[in-house]
Amino acid sequence: MQQFIHAPEQAQLPLFEAFLAQPVLPGLKASELARKSNQPELFSELSLRGAPGHCQSLLAPVLRELSEEDEARWLTLIAPPSSLTQAWLRDAGLNRERILLLQPRGNQTPLQLACEALRLGLSHTVVSWLGNVNATARQQLQRAASVGNAQSLNIRLG
Repeated sequence: MQQFIHAPEQAQLPLFEAFLAQPVLPGLKASELARKSNQPELFSELSLRGAPGHCQSLLAPVLRELSEEDEARWLTLIAPPSSLTQAWLRDAGLNRERILLLQPRGNQTPLQLACEALRLGLSHTVVSWLGNVNATARQQLQRAASVGNAQSLNIRLG
């Protein structure tokens, strides 16, 4: 007669709970290795596809964590979708006292505004909704982030 030993079952989190249980986007902060090599990651992208409500649910913890940085500077949102209202920010639990929402004016493009916000150094992170970012735009954002000692995060919605 064979005996089977059953290992105790481990609780398995549903997909989104497992994602949310982990630190959100650790790549947004420069790693020790990057600091030692003097080449911190200044530009990151997050691509979200699916229903707008689901994308916002995934985006909320990322923005919440960034809004709670122990930093005296702002979290700046450049040209966010119209669905990211003050009410949504409040309902998502973001620290609205640490967030600037900016829209380009006149002939200014969202890329120009994002670069300006990065260069000024008044924000620890500038989150933009620029769509697909080509190599030239990426270099502009990285240079501006370097000047302002900030980080750039582009959100691509599919």
